[in-house]
This record gives sequence, C-alpha cells and structure tokens, in this order.
Amino acid sequence: MTSSEANTIVDNFELDYVELYVRDMDEQVAVWRDSFGFVDVALGGSPEQGFRATVMSQGAMKLVLTEGTSPRHPASDYVRAHGDGVANIALRTQDVRTAFRQAVENGARALAEPVAHAGDDVEVSATVSGFGDVVHTLVQRHAGKEAGLPAGFRRIPGAQAPTAPAADGLELLEIDHFAVCVNAGGLDAMVELYRKAFGFDEIFAERIVVGTQALLSKVVQSRSGEVTFTILQPDPTADPGQIDEFLARHGGSGVQHVAFAADDAVRSVGALNGRGVEFLTTPDAYYSLLKERIRLSKHSLESLHELSILVDEDHAGQLFQIFARSMHPRSTFFVEVIERCGAETFGSSNIKALYEAVEMERLANRSTSR
Repeated sequence: MTSSEANTIVDNFELDYVELYVRDMDEQVAVWRDSFGFVDVALGGSPEQGFRATVMSQGAMKLVLTEGTSPRHPASDYVRAHGDGVANIALRTQDVRTAFRQAVENGARALAEPVAHAGDDVEVSATVSGFGDVVHTLVQRHAGKEAGLPAGFRRIPGAQAPTAPAADGLELLEIDHFAVCVNAGGLDAMVELYRKAFGFDEIFAERIVVGTQALLSKVVQSRSGEVTFTILQPDPTADPGQIDEFLARHGGSGVQHVAFAADDAVRSVGALNGRGVEFLTTPDAYYSLLKERIRLSKHSLESLHELSILVDEDHAGQLFQIFARSMHPRSTFFVEVIERCGAETFGSSNIKALYEAVEMERLANRSTSR
C-alpha cells in the first residue's frame, strides 16, 4: 500500500453508528426515546443469534441498543463486566479491506475479518479492537447509503428519524465527541494506537489540577474531523479522584460520556429538563465571573444561569455546554449537550468546572450512601 493510498483511507473515517450494550433493551429504548428524543427505526437479532437490538435515530446519529439474550453473547459479557455502556463505535470508510489491514498492521487486533453483505445498506464490514472492551466495526456502504442501517437490521415500517425540532424544541444533531477514561499509563498508548492504526491526529493536550487531584487529557481526531476522542487519565502523582472512581466502577477503560451537538443549547436543554433529564448545577459565582471574562455572542446570561449552561471561548468563537447527571446504576456513563458558535476546542476552562461539579456530586453521593 502506497502512502497516498494510506492517506485516502485514514483521512475519511467518519462516524457510522454507536452501539450500546444494555441489560434491558426495552427499558433503554424508552429512556432514549422519551428523555432524549430518539426514534426507533429498525430491529435486529433473533433467539438463534443470542441477542435483540433496536436502531434509534435523531439528526445524523444512529444508536444501536443491543441486549444479549444468551449468556454467551458479547453483550451479556460486557454488561456483566461494566453495566450498560458504549461497546462499539462504528467507523465508516470507503475501503474496509484496506482499512482493516492497515489497522491490524499498526496495533489493532483483528476481531472479525472483512465480510461482504447481500441485501443490506452495508457492502462490506469488519471489526477491530479499540480501547478497553470497546471495538470498532469498520463499515463500507453502498453509494448513496451513508444514512442507512447497520448490517442485518429490519426497518420498522413507517418509522422515520426526526428532521426538525420536536414540539418542545428538542433537537440534537450529531455526536460532537466521546470522552474516554483510561488507566494510569494508558493515555499515550491510546493516542499512539489511534495515530498509527486509524490515522487520527493529536489536536490538544493539558494537565488539569483540582485541589490535590489532577488528570491528564489529550484529544485525538480523525482527519475527516468526524470522530473525536477526549482521553482522560488520572495523574498518578496526585490524589485519587473521579477518574479513578470511574475506572473502578466501570471495570477499566471506557466511554465516560457522549457529547451531543445542538443547534440551540438553551432551547434543547430546556426541553430535556421538561422531559426529566437532570443536569449538574453550576455555582452562582461562575456566572458573576462569566460576564467579566466573556462577551456573549448568543444567549442571555440569565438563560445560561437558569439552566447551568457553561460557556467558553477560543480563537474561532464560543461554545455552550452542559453535563447531565448520570442515570447509570454505577454512576459512570452520562451525556453532554454542546453548542458550537465557531469554537473549535473543547471548553478547556470548563473541563475544570466539570471536574469540580462531578466531584461535588461524587462526594454528595458518597455521604448519602453511608
């Protein structure tokens, strides 16, 4: 494979779908539909295959919720080890066979060799390892089927993903990024894996200190800009904190949160509140200081304060973001809502604010559980 051929492949990785392994598919379908506005559009699995699954869609996003009905299915193993969570981040490419070979030659493990599909929106797929127990299905679609279903799913007659804001104003557009927690010593190894095996670029790095705790963070992104991982590692020279607790509760490396992009954060967060989604609160002092450091390009200070939405600014513009309280039984996985008004970074000044907010939540939960 020539360097030009390699660049053709690694440059075009895009996000195809995200698969969550869950204990109870029906329960989680209700949560993603009622709380977050996703619509179920397709079904998959059978007793013979040992699983059942639903494809849910909104904006440009496809979520696959998979429940293992056999104790030997990978979804059953995953849920036993981690609870519900992101297990497969599918990457779309123009040439699965070349992308598969390239990934395996550069450090990813081969989990499923390339296979052609008949009668599906997917032409060829394969699966390789990612981080922790998260894998990547590599997807090559037939021309014009970029918004199609994963392989093997049956479309629900009449089902259609929403293409406009819901009646209450909720509109989530796409996945902005994934936040991933890795064990101490795993940060650089993950960065190198994604650089070499998938052609991602490292675009950001920092060390965040909160009191006696600290964490290290690096961001890697596919060259298409479509897939972004914010990687978080506990700093072993500091006191243990929430990243250590995530790793212990989750049982190793995994996705801490998924950030959904919104066209209007105030409108969508207000709608999510109305649907019962709870968000982390931000101290009043944050907003007293905010008006001194940032001149808002959109939204009023009062509306941001009321909803506890955070704001940051970089050379290209502003972003607005907020983090939901975890609904996970292990208090691990949660959701972020983010609106970008030109900003290209990830709210570095808000990462500390998030860390502090989650830390307050963690200590409060610990005290009430005693």
